Amino acid sequence: MIERRTIFEIHRLADDGLSVRKIAATLGLSRQSVQKYLDDPAAQAAKRTRASKLDPFKDDIERMLETDPKVSAAVICQRLQERGFDGGMTIVRDDLSRVRPNAQAKAAFIRFESEPGVQCQIDWGLCRARHRPHYADIQTMPSLVGLPHEGTVVIPF
Repeated sequence: MIERRTIFEIHRLADDGLSVRKIAATLGLSRQSVQKYLDDPAAQAAKRTRASKLDPFKDDIERMLETDPKVSAAVICQRLQERGFDGGMTIVRDDLSRVRPNAQAKAAFIRFESEPGVQCQIDWGLCRARHRPHYADIQTMPSLVGLPHEGTVVIPF
């Protein structure tokens, strides 16, 4: 199927007076395609549908996902091959990405930026100090303070 932009270009060239043969040569299309889109601009290529190798195993895949939603494609493929599936890993992965599309979605975050010198960021740390014979955990502030867009400032203690 060709893009809408190409269909508009076919009609523009036809309005400029070019023949079907010239339009086809210019756009790298067949004359039949050019004539088809000149006759019916809304025409679309017929989609071919054929059965998937996974169709007989859809119920098995659903049962596996109900049992363990995070089961990997490799495990599913191996279990399906034990039941007579002769396809490969790629078709199983493609089907799983359709079934659980959010599995690979990354967590969203909001980036926070401020003008130079407006914000100061300080990280607290935990330090174990030894005071004979005991140890104590002490919260400390490191001597490096980050200022956005300004580099690093050293604050002496």
